[in-house]
Amino acid sequence: MTQPTIVFIGGGNMARSLVGGLIADGIDKTKLWVTDPGEDQRQAVQARFGVRATSSNEEAARVADILVLAVKPQVIKEVARELATVVQERQPLVVSIVAGVRSDDLDRWLGGGVALVRTMPNTPALVQTGATALYARPGVGVSRRSQAESIMRAVGLALWVEEESMMDSVTALSGSGPAYFFLVMEALERAAVAQGLPEPMARLLTLQTALGASKMALESDEELAILRSRVTSRGGTTERAVNVLETGGLLELFADAVEAARVRSEELAAILGED
Repeated sequence: MTQPTIVFIGGGNMARSLVGGLIADGIDKTKLWVTDPGEDQRQAVQARFGVRATSSNEEAARVADILVLAVKPQVIKEVARELATVVQERQPLVVSIVAGVRSDDLDRWLGGGVALVRTMPNTPALVQTGATALYARPGVGVSRRSQAESIMRAVGLALWVEEESMMDSVTALSGSGPAYFFLVMEALERAAVAQGLPEPMARLLTLQTALGASKMALESDEELAILRSRVTSRGGTTERAVNVLETGGLLELFADAVEAARVRSEELAAILGED
């Protein structure tokens, strides 16, 4: 089966991670284009991946079967309007990885009636362990949904949401989530150093413990609460530590944090969507 031509508008880190993942999945590199206004960026992409690179969004879009929007939210309106004529002529599948921009706004800027899938990846995609939620606008068929999912699965987990409003919750959870875990790991490392462990040892033990706990959870069908209970012996050290965290309001703090991030995601989407 003939592979589609996939054009990335924007050659930043996330676009590069997707290009690398797609090539690893067997996509012919001659079917991949990347656009970027910076000559250094274009040369770096060409040298690393051997794909085609250009400064012209319009030139690349004219060969696109799938158009991946990978620019910063602050410039997406201008870029989308620049591409509107070509998109209306070619009718490619448009996949947006632009954070916080609603599909209605993108569709309007692209001229309307676009086969559009909005995605919310997170930064671990840069190391091929991302978590991405996808939302397809009405009218995007099964085959095109599959194409969009295949692109995002090249860098990790990909899950569909049926209502776009859920993307704000996804942003608050997995989009912002890496920062939450970094903060927890930072706190554990500092606590261990305060207890006398050398900093390099505290860091490695913290990171490996986080990796091990996540791997155990991913490979288990059981609830997180069950997994936690298995390492929390009655009267032991873990029970005492967990009691301190729960008494200190850790669960409520995380609930408040995720809610704050969700609300801010809604606010930013409204701002970015203004004409």
